[in-house]
Amino acid sequence: MQNTETQAGTLQLITGTVSDYYELTKPGITFTVLASMLIGFLMGSAGSMDYVLMLHALIGTYFVAAGTAAHNMFMEHRYDGLMKRTSKRPLPDSRIPPKHGVIFSMTLIFAGLFYLSFVVNPVAGAVSLATAVIYLFMYTPLKRISALNVFVGAVPGALPVVGGWAAATGTVFEHGMWILFGIIYCWQIPHVIAIAWVCEKDYDHAGFKMLPKNDPKGLKATLWVLVPLLILIPTVYKLYVMELMGWLFLSGAMLTTVGFLWYGLKFAVKRDIPTAKSLMFASFVYLPLVWIFVFLDWMIL
Repeated sequence: MQNTETQAGTLQLITGTVSDYYELTKPGITFTVLASMLIGFLMGSAGSMDYVLMLHALIGTYFVAAGTAAHNMFMEHRYDGLMKRTSKRPLPDSRIPPKHGVIFSMTLIFAGLFYLSFVVNPVAGAVSLATAVIYLFMYTPLKRISALNVFVGAVPGALPVVGGWAAATGTVFEHGMWILFGIIYCWQIPHVIAIAWVCEKDYDHAGFKMLPKNDPKGLKATLWVLVPLLILIPTVYKLYVMELMGWLFLSGAMLTTVGFLWYGLKFAVKRDIPTAKSLMFASFVYLPLVWIFVFLDWMIL
C-alpha cells in the first residue's frame, strides 16, 4: 500500500513538473505562432505542398517559439511576481528554479534554430533567429522603457508568417508574404493596446510602460487602435487584388475586419474597461477567423 502511494506521489510530481515546463512555453502564444507559420507555408507553397518539409518547419518553429517564450518568462519572472495575472507562473511561484528555466529555454531555441537551418533551409532559420532576437533583446527590455514597445513587439509577432513562407520557398523577397506580415502587424497593435488597457494597474505595478501609461484620456491609445484597424481593410483587399486569394477569403476576411473595426470605434468613443475588454476579445477571434478564410479559400482554388 505504501509502495503504491509512493509511486502515485512520484507520478504526480513528474506530471506536475512536465506541466510547469509546458506552461513555461506559453502554449497559447506558441500555437498562434505555429498557425501563422503554417499559413505562410501554405501560401508560399502556391498549391504544391511538401508535407514532409511542412512537418520539419513545424518542429523547428515550435522549438524556437517555445524556447523564446520560456526565456521571456525567465527575463521577466521578477516582474511577473508583482502582477496578479502572472504571479502563479512557474518561475515567480518558485516551482521551477530560474537557472533551470534558462537551460530549458536556451536548449529549445538553439535546437530549433539548428533544425530549421539544416533540415529546412538557412533562410527559415535566419527569420526565426531574427524573431527571437527582436522579441527578447529589443521588445522585452523596451516594455520597461517606453510605450513604443507595442510597435517593436508587433514585428516578431508578425514574422512567423514570413518564416513559414521562407520555409516553403527559401526566400523573403516575395510581395505576398509581406502583405501577410502587414495583416498580423496591424492586428497585433490594437490587440496589445486592449490588453494593456484592461490590465493597466497590473502593468503599472510591475513597472511596464504600456501605452495607457501617461495617456489618461486615452487619445494616443485611440489613435493607435484606429489607424492599424483602418489599414487592415486595404491590406486584406490587397491579397485579393494580387490574386493570391479569391472571393471566399475576400468576403469573409473583409466582414471580419469591419467587425474588428467596429469594436475599435466603440473603444474610441468610450475609452473604458468594458469597451477595451470587447476589443480584446474581438482581437482574440479576428486572426483565427482570417486564417480560417485563407485555408478555406486555398482549399477551393
